[in-house]
Amino acid sequence: MDENTKKNNSFQNLFLENREKLNVTGVLDVLSFDDQIIIAETDLGLLTIKGENLKINKLSLDTSDFIVEGYINNLNYSSSSSVNKKGQTFLGKIFK
Repeated sequence: MDENTKKNNSFQNLFLENREKLNVTGVLDVLSFDDQIIIAETDLGLLTIKGENLKINKLSLDTSDFIVEGYINNLNYSSSSSVNKKGQTFLGKIFK
């Protein structure tokens, strides 16, 4: 299956409540997380969540969803190709 076919057949929901609770479906893996940034691999690419006091309250790779709580400032998608084979982003390598 090529990348365009995969994206057209993918289904993902993001539900944000008052910038304090985020429900995400279509999650394949969580690549990194701390209280200010979470990077998750999803069906539609890498999802970066930035904020304050972030914590993952639920993570189920069986049902491909997770819940993040905290104060959410930013949601950003990028392609999966921006992560190297070890799971680090380019910026992560620079600031290591």
